[in-house]
Amino acid sequence: MKATVIALPLFLLAVAFAGPACAQAIDETDILGRRLQALEADPATSGFAQLERLQARQAIDAYANARARDRDALRQVAGWRVDTAETAARTEALRREIDRLDRTRADLLVEASRQEAARARAEAERLRIQAQIQAEEAARLRAAADSEFTARQQAETVLEGVASDQAAKLRAARARDAELARREAELMRQAEQDID
Repeated sequence: MKATVIALPLFLLAVAFAGPACAQAIDETDILGRRLQALEADPATSGFAQLERLQARQAIDAYANARARDRDALRQVAGWRVDTAETAARTEALRREIDRLDRTRADLLVEASRQEAARARAEAERLRIQAQIQAEEAARLRAAADSEFTARQQAETVLEGVASDQAAKLRAARARDAELARREAELMRQAEQDID
């Protein structure tokens, strides 16, 4: 009984000295645990760095259950593990975001190429229609020029025909005049001879 009475104050004395260290360990594990929970609760990082988060949880548990002489080293290890888990999760989340942005960029480039190709096809179609209109206009102008040339040739032929008819009539009229003048001269000579 006397040994129990002596052991009890020693236990209380050990708890009193260990109390601040235990309280500090509880506070540190609480802080590290909250950081880990925040990492798991964040939708941007919750699915990443599974191994690193498991290692951080194990390090926090080891620190919480450590003996006083191992606490400092295990607290530092637990802090590093939580830092590593946070960094790994954020890095993986950023990598996923970069991949998503790369895919979006690639999609936008493909869409821009499609739109550029559509614009080029529309421009080619516009130029084809314009060329067709110009070809039709040139053909119409050629046909009009050919028609005008044919009409001019016909008019010239008609004019030549009329001119040759007129020339023939003029020659015939001159020939008649000459014949009439010759007859008149002959008649005059005969009249003079009859008078003599």
